[in-house]
Amino acid sequence: MGTEVGREGEAVALRYLKKKRYRILETNYRTPLGEIDIVARDGDTVVFVEVKTRSSLVFGHPFEAVTRQKRERMKRLALYYMKVNGLLDERGRFDVIALYLKDGAYRVQHFVDAFEV
Repeated sequence: MGTEVGREGEAVALRYLKKKRYRILETNYRTPLGEIDIVARDGDTVVFVEVKTRSSLVFGHPFEAVTRQKRERMKRLALYYMKVNGLLDERGRFDVIALYLKDGAYRVQHFVDAFEV
């Protein structure tokens, strides 16, 4: 993500996931189809994490920025990742970490299994 708020948000999300005992496999994984913010393992599940960060809620909750088009793109990116890494037999899911800045601190909301494959 290009913005400083976005980069900071991704760093907050990584720390959060590590505390939750997720094993981080990739960050900012670039493919010909686009980029996956975070790829991690939660037990035996490969988790594709979209991080959305907002400095306020004026323009809506960060989760709302994960539109249908964004979800469809994430599905294609995840399939690409699974194929390239020989993981097609593995379980996968999509999580969204929504962060917003309030009183100088980030509030973290983790939507586990945020949408269907």
